[in-house]
Amino acid sequence: MPEKNYTTASDEILELTEICQKNSSIDPELYAKYEVKRGLRDINGKGVLAGLTEVGDVRAYIIQDGEMIPCEGKLFYRGIDVEQIVDNVLAEKRHGFEETIYLLMFGELPNKEQLDNFNRILVEYRELPSGFVRDIIMKAPSRDMMNGLARSTLTLYSYDEMADDTSIPNVIRQSLQLISLFPLLSVYGYIAFNHYHNGQSLYIHKPDLKLSIAENILHMLRPDSKFSELEATILDLALILHAEHGGGNNSTFTTHVVSSSGTDTYSSVAASLGSLKGPKHGGANIKVVQMFEDIKANVKDWGDETEVSEYLKLLLHKEAFDKSGLIYGMGHAVYSLSDPRANVFKGLVEELAIEKGLEDEFKLYSNVERLAPEVIAIEHKIYKGVSANVDFYSGFLYNMLNLPNELFTPIFAIARIAGWSAHRVEELLNAGKIVRPAYKSVSPLRDYIPISER
Repeated sequence: MPEKNYTTASDEILELTEICQKNSSIDPELYAKYEVKRGLRDINGKGVLAGLTEVGDVRAYIIQDGEMIPCEGKLFYRGIDVEQIVDNVLAEKRHGFEETIYLLMFGELPNKEQLDNFNRILVEYRELPSGFVRDIIMKAPSRDMMNGLARSTLTLYSYDEMADDTSIPNVIRQSLQLISLFPLLSVYGYIAFNHYHNGQSLYIHKPDLKLSIAENILHMLRPDSKFSELEATILDLALILHAEHGGGNNSTFTTHVVSSSGTDTYSSVAASLGSLKGPKHGGANIKVVQMFEDIKANVKDWGDETEVSEYLKLLLHKEAFDKSGLIYGMGHAVYSLSDPRANVFKGLVEELAIEKGLEDEFKLYSNVERLAPEVIAIEHKIYKGVSANVDFYSGFLYNMLNLPNELFTPIFAIARIAGWSAHRVEELLNAGKIVRPAYKSVSPLRDYIPISER
């Protein structure tokens, strides 16, 4: 029997695809007719209210005289401005991601003793089952790190004797274990991929129990385990900024939907990973980096505003880069005037660019950030406000940290699992109903036709 080809669509599959497309395409006018909130957003882009949360809040407007007035974006973790968290950990010259996890999970800032005890718990959980790296991560390593991370997460279910127990103490235990293990699963997954698919050296550095999560990522990833204090500090701040973004973002809403079914923690986290992998969500910063590589290759004078603007017009008119018509890293589903995470990132990027001797690249990013809203307003007649989002600078920052592109989205997941875990606990504690929105059928009724008459 000939071996099946699972990578190329056969003529039969292409024929079936035509049939599927013919019978599955819905008239776009019907969405307006039945007032369908596509993407669970109204005509103005505001999200449909689907739940309540105390974990995180995204603010992009104020209500004045009954009208929504855009304002500078703000992000709150349990009611605390994330920029205050960043400012304080920088002022105290320490890492703050672990404290941020505690805040998101348990709803209050820990005192020093509580934080020390919490860190000890995370350290205790920072060890994979015996043989897991050899038997799971090294076997058939995935070309996509997010798929590999999801596979490892689901496999850990088999090592947990209380995997299906959804009591809150058990879910908290599982969540903290996964939070501790995500850096190992991500980095080891990349090292296995880099060895088997790229022919690079294979090495496995065990986590250093004295190091923070950010420090351990760099320690395990780099062959010599060396990193600067500034590099570790900036990565720690990146984890803080990515840890949570309200209940409505796609992967966190996935957490709520899947958790509402009563399923186990590993299945819930794997589902959220699948969401985050999407290029419209967690994979966007890779697109920004690739776009800027194209800009650098095609714009002769990075400081010439006219030349840069002309290239941005080509992007919008689908004549440059991937011809998608998008300027990646610009605009956000919620923020309009500014994304507070992007503002923080810009300062970090500038500091690291100076240390790395990449001031010209930083100036190019700054020029695009400033010029893109003007070009978009003119070319697309959009005047509501378009600003750089978190993905605009994060990819550049990760490049300067010598993080491979394949790890950009897993780094996001290492941070965001803190928010997912807090929302999962919140869903289990407060819900009771499975999430089930309505879909209206627009298919006409018809009779079954016997096969001999078709």
